[in-house]
Amino acid sequence: MVLTAIKTEEVAVDPNVTGVVWSVGNLSAIVRLIAVILLGQAQHAARIIAALEPARPAFLHRDLIADAMSQMEIRGGDEDARRASRSHRDGFLFECISWIAARQDADDRTFLKDPHIDPTSHGLDGLIIELHAIEHAVQRAVICEDKCTTSPRRLFRKQVMRTFGEHHANKRARDLVANAAAIIRESGLDGTESIRAAAAVLEPAIRYYRAALTTNVLNENRRMRLFRGFEELNGITQAQRIGAMFEVDGDLREWFQSLADLVVASLEELDAELDAVNV
Repeated sequence: MVLTAIKTEEVAVDPNVTGVVWSVGNLSAIVRLIAVILLGQAQHAARIIAALEPARPAFLHRDLIADAMSQMEIRGGDEDARRASRSHRDGFLFECISWIAARQDADDRTFLKDPHIDPTSHGLDGLIIELHAIEHAVQRAVICEDKCTTSPRRLFRKQVMRTFGEHHANKRARDLVANAAAIIRESGLDGTESIRAAAAVLEPAIRYYRAALTTNVLNENRRMRLFRGFEELNGITQAQRIGAMFEVDGDLREWFQSLADLVVASLEELDAELDAVNV
């Protein structure tokens, strides 16, 4: 039975957008999965979600734990620097939440780009590749943009739609194909065959766009306003435009600070296990 860390509910947005709301299903599971991802073990976290492994890292090493804990720290000599550090940290945490939600819905022919370990990394936020049940052919490619923000409408219009527009015009085709080929190799295809299979991500018919944003609780009218303009990605269906909302009740930054504190506590527990083994 798949571990349900994130609850997913389909909601109405408008005739142009398929709406999804994410909420916390099991907070302790989210915390442990993020801790495992922070240790550089996202593929193992996928097996935890699929209930193929217990909810603990594949292995422990003190240097990995220390580095993971440092990534949860807010740094900077002034308020602007600290604000940027917090934004990067929270963005990483939300990218993990987005990845967990996608991994929960995935089958054994679905392959995902791992979350960025470096919170300052740029490039593709996420990519989901679904292969044919038998053949090595791409059936669906989901390009993901994840934004942890207190201004979801502004970032959707200014950043998400700009990025999606560039993808839609194939202005980021090389990066997309390279990432798709790397993901497809996980299915067992060699390098050349994975690149040939990855060419399918350039076909509009199999390409989907998923915008994931942090929000407060929204009614249908506010959801519609949030994703207004998504239809500018023309020539595709409603199903190919996905608007995902992670609803946070209360102050966004405080919620993510609490999440970061819990992740650090989980890493400290793992560190204490190493102490116990070395006694």
